[in-house]
Amino acid sequence: MHPHIAALYNSAKKPSRLIIGLMSGTSLDGLDVALCKITGAGLHTQIEVLKFTTVEYNDEYKTKIKQVFAKRECDLEVLTLLHPWVGKFHGAMVNQCLALWQVNPADIDVIASHGQTIYHCPQSQHNHHDFKNGTLQIGDSDQIAVTTGITTIGDFRQKHIAAGGEGAPLAVYGDYLFFASPNENRILLNMGGIANLTFLPKNGDTGAVFSSDIGPGNTIMDAYVQHYFKGLHYDEGAKLAKAGKVNTKLLAALTDNAFFKLPLPKTTGPEVFNLAYLRAAQMHSTTQRLNHEDVLATLNALSATTIAKALNDCAQHTQECVVYASGGGIHNPLLMEQLLMHCPNIKAFKNTENLGVNPDAKEAVLFAILANECLAGQRQGLNNNNQGILDITMGKVSFAD
Repeated sequence: MHPHIAALYNSAKKPSRLIIGLMSGTSLDGLDVALCKITGAGLHTQIEVLKFTTVEYNDEYKTKIKQVFAKRECDLEVLTLLHPWVGKFHGAMVNQCLALWQVNPADIDVIASHGQTIYHCPQSQHNHHDFKNGTLQIGDSDQIAVTTGITTIGDFRQKHIAAGGEGAPLAVYGDYLFFASPNENRILLNMGGIANLTFLPKNGDTGAVFSSDIGPGNTIMDAYVQHYFKGLHYDEGAKLAKAGKVNTKLLAALTDNAFFKLPLPKTTGPEVFNLAYLRAAQMHSTTQRLNHEDVLATLNALSATTIAKALNDCAQHTQECVVYASGGGIHNPLLMEQLLMHCPNIKAFKNTENLGVNPDAKEAVLFAILANECLAGQRQGLNNNNQGILDITMGKVSFAD
């Protein structure tokens, strides 16, 4: 037996494993690195987040990624070169974290890498009848493995595509295995660049488990601030949006999109919801002369109203749903205030800190869970094709040598 296969076999038999989860979102703010001790697998999964940090991306990284990010046309040579470059870059960040935390790389069982999403392309979005769903994440896991000396599991979304799904959202798997509870109906709401939710009924009915993208979370707001406010990456504390007023004509134009009329589950990304989308809505509503604060207030309202509608639709036939939020959107006080206002029937709004997981670390932790399932899990019977939830094992294994 190859020694790396033997090492994986031994890791799978251990009662607990040390797994580093990596997540790089569409906001391009940094790499989330979560060192997790995961005990058991499946519905017996227990997690202790030992260390967590977000390593901020420098301007070089952001500039390089933006050359190809969410663009239908780009320089193929640049894209080809970025795939290994991002992997090596992420590997170096992991090494930096391990050195800072004084953790021996030899103690880590595997790294779980989501990669950097460049283009998300479900069939409902691309309209090429000869093709089905597609998605592309760069950041070669071989590069991470070689750079760190640690076996790496990556490219999780491709199995979901191969099995007939859209490659997203994958949060449902970790949400179900770790956050489901027999004591309350839960909605796990993640508000990153794109907002998504997972519904977890307390009766344990896997056929009722539900997950879907909702629409824009922070993506258009962040892009607008970065474009018009030099040196700012986002509207910290929603200070700019709070200074503006919602324009109802622009809001109506922004919500008049086929995506919002599609049945759930569905997926989307910055390929649809971007500054070009905003400009088209402004043209349609003749609101090109709005000041920046009013535009941001309206974009904030777009996220709030579309997220609130999804939450209300999800909870309408269920008693006493509790929402546990995560992602950058929880740091937007105006967005959270509007969600509370638009969701009077939600029993409570909390964040995943109440469930033992740092809300900023949640996505990285979820990919650590997927890697743990790849190593030590079994089929869970979580198979609801109508909701795009497939009973599959995800991840490709890269050895360090």
